[in-house]
Amino acid sequence: MQRAGTRVRAFAAAAVAGEEGQSTAEYAIGTIAAAAFGAVLYTVVTGDSIVNALTQIIDKALKTSV
Repeated sequence: MQRAGTRVRAFAAAAVAGEEGQSTAEYAIGTIAAAAFGAVLYTVVTGDSIVNALTQIIDKALKTSV
């Protein structure tokens, strides 16, 4: 069983080797993607069709008798 653990550790060490500096680039790409998604979402949500749809839903909910 100890041999399997040694192999797993060796494989993990080999997989991690050479990946230094990758996390910074990955964070940068992730940040840019999140900002782009936020911009698209903001544009969609602040559009007239979404505002009108939400207003109609709220009006309908307030006019409902219980």
